[in-house]
Amino acid sequence: MKYLIYAEFYKLFKQAKTYYALAALFVIEAIVMFSAYYQGSTIIDVLLDNLKESFYFEGDLLNGNLLIYLILNTLWFHLPLILMIIVSGTLTSEYKDRTLQAVMMQPVSKVKFLLSKYVVATLFTVLVVLVLAITSFCLSYLIFGSGDLIVYLDTLNFFENKDAFNRLIWAFIVGMFSMVFFSLASLTLAVFFKEATKTWIISVFFLILCNLLLKVDFGNNWFNDVFFVKLNDTWQYLFYYEIDWKKISINVFLLIVYSTIFTILGINYFKKTDIE
Repeated sequence: MKYLIYAEFYKLFKQAKTYYALAALFVIEAIVMFSAYYQGSTIIDVLLDNLKESFYFEGDLLNGNLLIYLILNTLWFHLPLILMIIVSGTLTSEYKDRTLQAVMMQPVSKVKFLLSKYVVATLFTVLVVLVLAITSFCLSYLIFGSGDLIVYLDTLNFFENKDAFNRLIWAFIVGMFSMVFFSLASLTLAVFFKEATKTWIISVFFLILCNLLLKVDFGNNWFNDVFFVKLNDTWQYLFYYEIDWKKISINVFLLIVYSTIFTILGINYFKKTDIE
């Protein structure tokens, strides 16, 4: 199993599209910072449009903490999309190049082979989120400095610099579970659809559907709390004035359960399917 994981990491970082996709991700990050640098006052004006008539604000509200929060919001659709393309490609490319047949001719367990891909997908996703967090914090603080964070969620919430820093760290940690869920879901879709184009289209549709259904209110019932599409904005709970840690913990646990379910579905289907 250890050698299968090593091999999967080698194949993942050997393919050129991995680097193109990651480069695109960091270009988006750079664009957000570039836009904020030249149009920062506009961002603050949008947030404080009504309050400026009644209150006087002193100090630089456009700071590194706000930029990191904006990057979180901007990339929480782009990041899973890019991850899904990269992760699903680790299997669809093997179907396309017919290397999968060669691998299956070796004394390799189908379960261990695919499980190694799920393990690598999880570790790769964690690595990408970690790198994104580090670059976001370093570049944002370097260019814009630190300061209090202002966030609009139902109402305007203000967080002091130290509190904002801690909340942003936790936001990346909690959001990481959502990113892992989408990565593993895309790999399972690759098991079912095999072809890269089909898998990417279905993956994009799945991601868009999840984002659309996230805004739908299914009523005050258990389904509205446990449906997986309602869990993917859990990181936003960190930016309410009072953090509901119990709700966050339950949502993270459910994301782990759903990720496990997708993994089991993929492995079981792959185990029963003949490799043509």
